[in-house]
Amino acid sequence: MQKLHLKPLAQQVIVITGGSSGIGAATARAAARAGARVVIAARDAGELEKVAGSIRESGGAVTTCAMDVGHEEDHQKLLQTALDTYGRVDTWVNNAGVTIFGSLSTVPVADQRQLFETDYWGVVYGSLTATAYLRERGGALINVGSEVSDRAIPLQGAYSAAKHAVKGFTDALRMELMQDGAPISVTLIKPASIDTDYTRRARNYMEVEPTLPPPIYAADLVADAILQAAQSPHRDLYVGSVSKLISTMGQRAPGLSDKMAGWLTRNQRSDVPASEDIDGLYDPGVRQRTPSPKNVRRHSLYKHVNTNAKGLLWLGTGMLFVMGAALTRRR
Repeated sequence: MQKLHLKPLAQQVIVITGGSSGIGAATARAAARAGARVVIAARDAGELEKVAGSIRESGGAVTTCAMDVGHEEDHQKLLQTALDTYGRVDTWVNNAGVTIFGSLSTVPVADQRQLFETDYWGVVYGSLTATAYLRERGGALINVGSEVSDRAIPLQGAYSAAKHAVKGFTDALRMELMQDGAPISVTLIKPASIDTDYTRRARNYMEVEPTLPPPIYAADLVADAILQAAQSPHRDLYVGSVSKLISTMGQRAPGLSDKMAGWLTRNQRSDVPASEDIDGLYDPGVRQRTPSPKNVRRHSLYKHVNTNAKGLLWLGTGMLFVMGAALTRRR
């Protein structure tokens, strides 16, 4: 059995899907600044080159691979691109994702299936490709889940289901790799609401443009968590203390969490009428009228549950009492 050893970022080659914007682009830029050689992948070759150009201008090493994570064969293409360019892979980040806003009764099943092609099967294909390569060499597999990996929310039911599936797959894969003695660290990242093009790339079945429930955090915070997991083994990393709170509430007080449905529904609906813009469900696309979030948090109280479990438990317990009291007064 080979011992797990994760290299410093400056010695790593890092593959990142969904690298043309948002979390993926932020992670690629941060990794390159730290000296890593980066391979970024996405469907839109033009947007990939824009990100790559900004990295090169800053002196970073980067290459691109236009591919669709929903196509199994494209992951071998991505791996080969990394091997041809840099000779190896040390960390693989499955980050690409898309969402749909609308009640489950109004979202066509065909669209829900397409979401799973990207958000679930894209992670499965990437994970199996990466771990087959890393079994003999060692390294890190990092899957980007969500706070809704633990607690579903209304209006994004298919996305919640896919992120639940990603969590189940990641947990099972981790155990199997441990049983095999494979020198691979497997981490699930669970961000809260993040300031990206997430809502602008979403398919929308509401009569208004979508938005995200507050608080909203900067993508750089997720990048920091991903790069932390690339250097030291972690099981789960929460980004934004509210992510851990929502997870704790979902597990410890599911009935109370259900009562937040009204607040969650209201805070995913903007006051901007819905447009007929293209979206990113089937092909690359960005909605133009979706409002940008305000008051984005550049810092977070988030702490990993394994490093500060007691503090997070007390925080979660306190918030549960506060919310329970507020709901009681409201009734």
